[in-house]
Amino acid sequence: MSELQHEEAWRFLLAGTSCMLAAAVTNPIDVVKIRMQLENEMAEQKGLTHLKGRYYNGWVKGCATIVKDEGIPGLYKGVFPSLMREGSYSTIRLGAYEPLKRVFGATDPAHTPLWKKICAGAMSGAVGSSIATPTDLVKVRMQAQGKLGHGEQKRYASTFSAFREIFREGGMRALYTGVGPTVKRAAILTATQIPAYDHSKHLILNAGLLTEGVPLHVTASMIAGFCTACTTSPVDVVKTRVMNQCQITKPYKSAFDCFAKTLRAEGPLGLYKGFIPNWMRIGPHTIVTFFVFEQLRKVIGMAPV
Repeated sequence: MSELQHEEAWRFLLAGTSCMLAAAVTNPIDVVKIRMQLENEMAEQKGLTHLKGRYYNGWVKGCATIVKDEGIPGLYKGVFPSLMREGSYSTIRLGAYEPLKRVFGATDPAHTPLWKKICAGAMSGAVGSSIATPTDLVKVRMQAQGKLGHGEQKRYASTFSAFREIFREGGMRALYTGVGPTVKRAAILTATQIPAYDHSKHLILNAGLLTEGVPLHVTASMIAGFCTACTTSPVDVVKTRVMNQCQITKPYKSAFDCFAKTLRAEGPLGLYKGFIPNWMRIGPHTIVTFFVFEQLRKVIGMAPV
């Protein structure tokens, strides 16, 4: 193995490790986000006007409600498929970002045009998510199920039984339910998150405001997290709803149909349901990801992002 191949292998390994750790830390917020995005879904169109009240009223109260109903384990629903997702999707999206950036001719990290970073991020995110959609599907469905009613059974007994049941319902096509909005979200997310971190970090360095180190990494991560929450929230709501729908009775024909119906039934704010927990998840997720990624690179002697 050549020195370049050795470095690329390490980059992918460190990318997956840092993203999996970030996912484990932020899983409780992710559960609240999913619940809030699905809450009162299409209520007006279904004639359920009595559902105006919010059960998961804000991410703090949402966490408290889940703990009260389901205990602490409720906040960690879907953590295993979430780790599987990060180990595949995020290994590719973060690991392939820098090599793809070089394909676009980016040889100077300090003075790379933003458009090249955005293109590299969009491509790596789209490829990673198109492969990892089944793990994302199982994660969403396991996180979506709240407190069980009397006589109600869990949707899936375990992560692997979820894969088996979904495959039995509709084969590989069923496992890729929501692949369209998933790929769109991943392309937008990665085209925002990694380039925003990369670009803001080097703008700060070039301006002499901070030097390479933890304060710089955290600052750039916070900027990237906010930018990502703003760009991904609408498509994240659509992805969650399309993935959570039943295979038999599908209220949405496509991602665009879901977008239109949500907008018509719930207004523009319906597309930003769960924005705060989305931001509160992406922010810490971004900070942990890049902090760990940069520190691990330092340990093995690899140059920073």
